[in-house]
Amino acid sequence: MASYFDEHDCEPTNPEEQYRQNALLELARSLIQGMDIDLSPDVFSEWNQQLPPPAARQVVQSLPTVIISPEQADRGLKCPVCLLEFEEEETVRKMPCQHLFHSGCIMPWLGKTNSCPVCRHELPTDNQEYEEFRKEKERMKQRKHRLDNLHGAMYT
Repeated sequence: MASYFDEHDCEPTNPEEQYRQNALLELARSLIQGMDIDLSPDVFSEWNQQLPPPAARQVVQSLPTVIISPEQADRGLKCPVCLLEFEEEETVRKMPCQHLFHSGCIMPWLGKTNSCPVCRHELPTDNQEYEEFRKEKERMKQRKHRLDNLHGAMYT
């Protein structure tokens, strides 16, 4: 296997560092070669092409209710779905991402898809296939982050 510098037709800045940098490259390659999953972007293309399933019924029903304070009402805080201002002492639903919605606005939304309409924070679903997709997507994101850090470490 050729060294990183041979592959890219360049020289290391410090000859003593070449061993360390080649070792990191070898580690990155062994991690990728040891993986038995496809790292291509089309791995889960069917979920990438459609809306996620509805949020889990139990999760939606357990969303906390919040009473709008006078300060929030005075600031003109609005429901992001209907764009109506919340009124003082009005009861609204609070998503895990801290966004507030009228119950009549957020409940139908979460009955169609599992994400916050503002920030796309995802709630759990009852669809096992989609949950596996989400876990694998997160694992791939973490692997890419680790490999990027490993690659970046070769230059420090």
